[in-house]
Amino acid sequence: MYDRILKISNNSCFIFGARGTGKTSWAKEKFPEALWFDLLQDDTYTELLARPSRLDEHIPDKFSGWIVVDEIQKVPALLNEIHRLIESRKLKFILTGSSARSLRRKGVNLLAGRALTYHMYPLTALELGNDFNIQTALKYGTLPAAVTHTDPEKYLSSYIATYLREEVLQEGLTRNFPLFTRFLETASFSQGEILNYTNIASEVASNRHVINQFFDILEDLLIAYRIHPFTKRAKREVVLSPKFYFFDTGIYRSIKPCGPLDTESESDGPALETLFLQETKAINDYLNLGYGIYYWRTRNQEEIDFILYGKRGLHAIEIKRKANLAKNDFKSLQLFAKDYPMAKCYLLYGGTQSYREGNIYVEPFATFIRQLHDYLK
Repeated sequence: MYDRILKISNNSCFIFGARGTGKTSWAKEKFPEALWFDLLQDDTYTELLARPSRLDEHIPDKFSGWIVVDEIQKVPALLNEIHRLIESRKLKFILTGSSARSLRRKGVNLLAGRALTYHMYPLTALELGNDFNIQTALKYGTLPAAVTHTDPEKYLSSYIATYLREEVLQEGLTRNFPLFTRFLETASFSQGEILNYTNIASEVASNRHVINQFFDILEDLLIAYRIHPFTKRAKREVVLSPKFYFFDTGIYRSIKPCGPLDTESESDGPALETLFLQETKAINDYLNLGYGIYYWRTRNQEEIDFILYGKRGLHAIEIKRKANLAKNDFKSLQLFAKDYPMAKCYLLYGGTQSYREGNIYVEPFATFIRQLHDYLK
C-alpha cells in the first residue's frame, strides 16, 4: 500500500471519499488494533439497522482504542448512538463514508462538531512517487486498485457497474435507473465543459429539473464536481454556469462511450484537466492550503481552465495538450493578468522546457503535476 498524505488528529472524525479511494485500506493499516464495524457486511448491517443501540454492546468496557465504522451512510441512525458514546464513554470513532451531503440531506446527526471531517482522494503523484506515470494516470486514473490491478480497464468497467448498483439503485437515489444510466454516458461528453442542462435533458429525453438532480447525485456520491466561475471583482462580463468533471481520469474514460467514430485524442484534453483537478483537490485538502478552485470565462469566450484563490494567493492556470505554443495561447492569461495584476499565471503544456513569456510562467504539465505541492505552498 502506498503511504497516504492524509493525517488525522487524535479525535473522532469522518473520512469521506468515493468508493475505491482507499479509505478502508488506509484505516486498517494505520489502526490495526481498532474495533471494526463494516456496514457492507450483511450481518453487521442488519443488526445495527434494526437496533443501533447494539453498537454499545459490542464495545468492551474500558475500551480506549479506535473504533471504525465503515460506510456510515448505510445506517445514518447510528450517528445518534455514536454521539451518545462519545459523550458518555469518551470513545473515539473513525467513520468512513462515500457521501457526506446525502447524510446532511437526510437531516441526521453529524455529531454537532464533535468529529472533524476529512476527505480521501485518488492517489496523487506525490504519494505514488517513482511509480507515477503520467500516461498511465491519464488513461486509467489513480484509484489505488486501478494503479495496482493487472487489468485496470476491466477494474474500471466493473467499478462503474458495481458502484451504480450499490450506491444509486440500492439507496433509491433515483427511481429511473435506466434514465440515470443514459445520463451518465451523456454527462461524460460534458467533461471539462460548461454545463448546459437543457441540452443534456434533450439528449436523454428528460427535463432540466431531473438532470440537475442527477448532477446532485453525482456530487453527493463524490464521483463528480461542479466547478464554479471566478467572479470576485470582475472587470469583464463572465459566464456564470458551472463546469463539470468526474473525479478521476480513469472513471471519466471508462464512462465515456468509445466506438469507431470516437478517438482517444478527443478525451486527452479533458483528461489533462481532470488529472490536474483531482491532484489539486487532494493536495489542497491534505495540506490544508485553503484554496477555492474556480474557472474563468468571459462572454467573449476567453477562458482559463483553473483559478485558485485563497489566503496564499491567486493562481491562474491554463492547460494545453500541445508541445508547441503559439502567441494566441497566451491571450486569456494576459487578459486575466491585466484585470488581476496580483495573480501568478501559469501555462502548462505538453513540451519539456520551462520558461517565461512576459509575466506568464510556462511549465511542462508532467513536471508541474509532480511538484504541485511546492507550487501551491
